[in-house]
Amino acid sequence: MPTRIPVPLTQFVLKMHSRCDLACDHCYVYEHADSSWRTRPRATGDEILAKTAERIGEHAAAHRLTAVRVVLHGGEPLLAGPDRLRRAAEALRAALPPGCALDLRIHTNGVLLSRSFCELFAELGVRVGISLDGDRAANDRHRRFADGRSSHPQVLRAVALLREPSYQHLYAGLLCTIDVENDPVAVYRALAELQPPAVDFLLPHATWDDPPKRPSGRGTTPYADWLLTVHELWEADRRPFAVRTFESVHRTRRGLSSLTESLGLEPSDLAVIETDGSFEQADSLKTAYDGAPATGMDVFRHSLDDLARHPGIAARQSGLAGLSDTCRSCPVVRSCGGGLYAHRYRSHHGSGGFDHPSVYCGDLMKLINGIAGQGSSVPVPAQGGEPVRPSPLDPAHLDQLARGYGDGDTVRALSRAQLALTRAMLAAAWDASGRGRGEAWALLAALDAEAPAAVDAVLAHPYARAWAARRLAGDLSVGLGPLAALAAAAAVRAGRAGLGEAVQVAVPVRGGWLHLPTLGRVAVPDGEAVVTGLADGFRVRAADGSERGELDEPLRRVRLAGGWTVALEDVDPLRDSHDHAVAGRLPAGELLDWTGALREAWELLGRDLPGYAEGLRAGLTTITPLRPGPAGRDVSSAARQAYGAVAIARPSTAPTLALLLAHEFQHVKLGAVLDLYDLYDRADDRLYFAPWRPDPRPLEGLLQGTYAHLAVTEYWGTRTAAYDGLPGDAAERARAQFALWRRYTAEAVERLAGSGALTALGARFADGMRESLTPWLAVPLPAAAERDAERIRVRLQPVEA
Repeated sequence: MPTRIPVPLTQFVLKMHSRCDLACDHCYVYEHADSSWRTRPRATGDEILAKTAERIGEHAAAHRLTAVRVVLHGGEPLLAGPDRLRRAAEALRAALPPGCALDLRIHTNGVLLSRSFCELFAELGVRVGISLDGDRAANDRHRRFADGRSSHPQVLRAVALLREPSYQHLYAGLLCTIDVENDPVAVYRALAELQPPAVDFLLPHATWDDPPKRPSGRGTTPYADWLLTVHELWEADRRPFAVRTFESVHRTRRGLSSLTESLGLEPSDLAVIETDGSFEQADSLKTAYDGAPATGMDVFRHSLDDLARHPGIAARQSGLAGLSDTCRSCPVVRSCGGGLYAHRYRSHHGSGGFDHPSVYCGDLMKLINGIAGQGSSVPVPAQGGEPVRPSPLDPAHLDQLARGYGDGDTVRALSRAQLALTRAMLAAAWDASGRGRGEAWALLAALDAEAPAAVDAVLAHPYARAWAARRLAGDLSVGLGPLAALAAAAAVRAGRAGLGEAVQVAVPVRGGWLHLPTLGRVAVPDGEAVVTGLADGFRVRAADGSERGELDEPLRRVRLAGGWTVALEDVDPLRDSHDHAVAGRLPAGELLDWTGALREAWELLGRDLPGYAEGLRAGLTTITPLRPGPAGRDVSSAARQAYGAVAIARPSTAPTLALLLAHEFQHVKLGAVLDLYDLYDRADDRLYFAPWRPDPRPLEGLLQGTYAHLAVTEYWGTRTAAYDGLPGDAAERARAQFALWRRYTAEAVERLAGSGALTALGARFADGMRESLTPWLAVPLPAAAERDAERIRVRLQPVEA
């Protein structure tokens, strides 16, 4: 049955200093209702830093988080000084468990930013966001020193530092608080001139008690009008930088997640740690009333799970159910999400508190509809299980997939759809970079016209999409190098490609390796290398002038029975898209072990799972070796943005490898289906118990697990049939596993069917899975096998609270 548990917290604002060297009159910390800053320590002490890092680390380990984001904040965090900032960064990195990445940032007014700070941030991997409201006139309206002096020259100096080649990778973007009395065109042009990777345009914090200013003569929705003017310029300039507000509207209109807490229905996963170690809710609540963000909790007495259960945190995690009646009936609610939680506050007028639409309600409605009317080419997703995007699948394909299978034609159709999606995502990510035509993109476009097979071969590589997915999710730390590497690989594959002269492209090199997707990597010094595709190979000219013409570590492939080959991907830097740590370059002995195990596993799949093997052969192109898991535990993974790949730590036996391949490729297939169709109501935010897990999961998790275990059930069913009547430990284990997994999977199918959240096509999939299980449920088993299965079941039985 569904239940609710706290949503894990993955984003943290760590207050490093509680004072500021500017006196901005629109600051929510010092100028709004909350006055708690007056009694807090100026700087965060070492004991608090250490305990904060410990809390975040234990939370990440408990919830198996693959990444957390920490923003060093204030006040003005640079006032904390370089030594304290270093201690914070080092403590946070040391506390995180293996496999959990740290996205560490600092938000500053830029006044104190210096070359020495930039050197520190380059060493520690800290990206820098700068607050800037536009040109000097716009910025001086609010962002001044206490004596009235302008801060604009110092901020421009800070941005200039971040734009230097040595520090450009630290430049996270600009934060601009909107003032509708500032000219939106001038503000946009001033920010665009600074070539930021991203700009956040922020509505000034306001409530119904303290509403935003609406100057006379500017209508009732001046903030929407201001933003729509900027949006039109941004689109006309081909999206020169990322803007989370605009991109979130585009994303939520087609059923995807928002990139910002101020829009969409995704649960908030943010916590604040103040300089005294107290846990607070979002800083924006300081604008509501004195003490609004307080939780009564701190890092010494409470865990982050305790904090996630706080009613105030939970209120920002309840999605549609947590909105006012007015919001729930609004046609744009799935994009608007009721606006920022703090902006809903009203102290009287019937029900007080936050059970109201945003004070910017009219502006948000006009903005969302206006963006739709400014020519967005992104379609609104259809409901009821209709395709989210044009589908290459016919009813026969869907029926096969619903039953858990999928022949070669069906899986190849999925592969074509995934290639089209990869192309679209790459284009969207490149457009959002604001780099115009660009050398790498221009080369890909030219090769696509002259040598499309070479481009398709590279873009079909499972990790080609990983770069675009991360960029579109707001992670700009991956830079633009991976796209240049894709273009270089396509150039190498195409040779001259009918383009006349040999084609070439510059590729940034970090870590001493130039990676060419689908081909391998070349050892070259860091810097910018130029790759030239030749008719009979390639040439790499490194930054130091040296030249190379061969791969030092080629991508290795294993040829299996029937001529099928799979790549053992152990060099692609983006292969870390899985939930587990990837292995390094396989030594010769390990490569031989993998080769033998894969060949034996493929034979077993053809014999024991013929209904799954054909689809595997058509769609599985890549196996990424993982590091071994804990003793006795098999580790495997499929990544949603890596179609065609599965990741596995090589198990001790070939039969187990066969099982893991079939299991993970089920996830690959279903993920591809979910990219095309809605099988369930994406607004359903309940959590569901799967029979095989102690923790409840979102509906998609239950659906994915059930679909994967169709193959697991059939695997053990066929092995049980092979042992029919035979004694021995292997036979008894097969029977017990078969009894367990057919029961588990059947229960999960019925839980899905009874959820009330499946679309018509989702119900069709539930029917198909039930149809596949029915004959296996009818297979008679010895009573001992059922007893063994029950013992395992009781030991692992989840507690349904």
